[in-house]
Amino acid sequence: MNSHIAIAIDGPAASGKSTLAKHLAERLGLIMVNSGAMYRSITWKALEENLDPSDDKAVTAMLGRIEIRCSSNGIMSTITIDGVDPREQLRSEGVNANVSAISAIPAVREHLIDLQRSYLEHTGVVMEGRDIGSVVFPDTPYKIYVTADESVRAKRRGDDGEVDSIAKRDAADSQRKTAPLKISEGAVILDNSEHTIESGLEAALEILKAQGLEF
Repeated sequence: MNSHIAIAIDGPAASGKSTLAKHLAERLGLIMVNSGAMYRSITWKALEENLDPSDDKAVTAMLGRIEIRCSSNGIMSTITIDGVDPREQLRSEGVNANVSAISAIPAVREHLIDLQRSYLEHTGVVMEGRDIGSVVFPDTPYKIYVTADESVRAKRRGDDGEVDSIAKRDAADSQRKTAPLKISEGAVILDNSEHTIESGLEAALEILKAQGLEF
């Protein structure tokens, strides 16, 4: 199997795409990249600097003076900003409330897309997010769009201690001008509402096999 392949896993919040991507990476021996963590890291840094997340100019200027390093630890991607690993803060209330605004800034997306694509210089990836199949790796033949009923997703968010509105998050992600959430061309929809982790993984592997992935 070509080690520098990209498997794109897209879908709305709490659809289970992160869990699926992690288990796919384990099964296939690839690196799992959580693109959402990258946007959350930028959001965390903007809040640390007391910036208005909707101020495009201020956030863009911040990008020019910070150092973002992307790497991996085992099968998981890692990110540091100015030498700090912000992972413990990425699900904070402030980050939850502002990550959609940060993600809508074109300069942020352009900067992070370059970093996301750079992983393929070294390894194959299972990358999850909202625009992986449509923007980051539009030419990959391996695309899955993971979805689930809104009530199921809301419960998952609640179980994780997150109280932001699923409906509002969906609207923000789908209606933004830059790289909105959508089902990319060639993606197969996987309804994850009633799957267990194991059955969802097997369903995804069958989709990838049908798309031509050899493993």
